[in-house]
Amino acid sequence: MITRMMGEAAAVRDLSYEEYLALEARTGLRHEWVDGAAYAMSGGTPAHSRLAAQMIVELSRVIGDGPCGVHTSDQKVRPRTVRFASYPDVVVVCGEIETHADDPNAILNPTVLVEVLSDSTEDWDRGGKFVRYRKLATLRDYVLVSQHERRIEVHSRRDDGVWEMREAGAGETVPLASFAEGISVDRVYRGVTLTTAPSGEHGAG
Repeated sequence: MITRMMGEAAAVRDLSYEEYLALEARTGLRHEWVDGAAYAMSGGTPAHSRLAAQMIVELSRVIGDGPCGVHTSDQKVRPRTVRFASYPDVVVVCGEIETHADDPNAILNPTVLVEVLSDSTEDWDRGGKFVRYRKLATLRDYVLVSQHERRIEVHSRRDDGVWEMREAGAGETVPLASFAEGISVDRVYRGVTLTTAPSGEHGAG
């Protein structure tokens, strides 16, 4: 999957969206585009990759055979109203896909977005990125998955537009606003060897 150091200098600054697309085409690399700056996205840990993969499996189980589909981190997401484009670790879209007018590969209507947290990007995923994701009118659930312990957070948009957070640990299920059934923490973490936290503490696999 993909991680990025928000504290590092941008690969290229002051890019229009067209220039950003040209950069990706020229380099063959995925970049996150934030307020005109393009940040190259690098590979993550084995735990990161496995958790993202198993989240795809779990969400596929949750959504069943209805009109929703699960997408991998190859899927770009771009809100209409802010200068931002990113590649979430997992994306769920319900119904027909809507794409941005100036990028047929960037979708506008995700229902669920998932980020597996990394030490280098956790603050960004919880803060500036989530602020931008909330501009997506169709987004109902933003899911954050820890690499250090069996813990999943779900930030859900209620019908009145207020966001609320719920979390679950080992042996528990965390509910989603989008679907009747929630995410099983044990299914997502099955067989995963967790990474060591910055404090030096290590979660059980």
